Amino acid sequence: MIVGLTGGIGSGKSSLAELLVAEGVHRVDADLVARQVVAPESPALAKIAQHFGDDILIDGELNRAKLRQLVFSHAEHKQWLDNLLHPIIREEILRQLALGQSPYQLLEAPLLFENNLDSYCEKTVLVDLPVELQLERAASRDESSHQQIQAIIDAQMSRTEKQQRADIIIDNALDRSHLEKQAKQLHLQLSALANKR
Repeated sequence: MIVGLTGGIGSGKSSLAELLVAEGVHRVDADLVARQVVAPESPALAKIAQHFGDDILIDGELNRAKLRQLVFSHAEHKQWLDNLLHPIIREEILRQLALGQSPYQLLEAPLLFENNLDSYCEKTVLVDLPVELQLERAASRDESSHQQIQAIIDAQMSRTEKQQRADIIIDNALDRSHLEKQAKQLHLQLSALANKR
């Protein structure tokens, strides 16, 4: 059984994923897969360099800042990149999920709904908290400004829509111990569902 886990920046999605991994759950991180498929000498990276030119590389690695600048300023570049990478990323996610031996496999993806990755999931879990708290936690975690974090939040599906689409909502507005309790309950619930299959 594949369970999709999502939540916006600073929501605590990765913290919940780590708690479930500690329970023995096999996790695939979609963001990590997206980085793996453009690793040095990968076929996808070669196609990106061919399309955008070799100056998109630094010492054989993808210059993410330059690529981000290109795709955000030109819609056709973003479309080309999405058409190249999305099928490769999906294939690799499914390959890695198939390796799992736990009662259920966890697919952690910030854009689970936006990229229709929920179509592979039997259940979806949203780690949720108010936007103000999300901004505060994300800003304290990294060097991004409130403005940059707000731009990321604004570019994603609305909180309300995610809440409507998720099967299970984990409220992470409180402290770590509250999240730990919810993680244990969630693990028992999902394990029971997986064992019924």
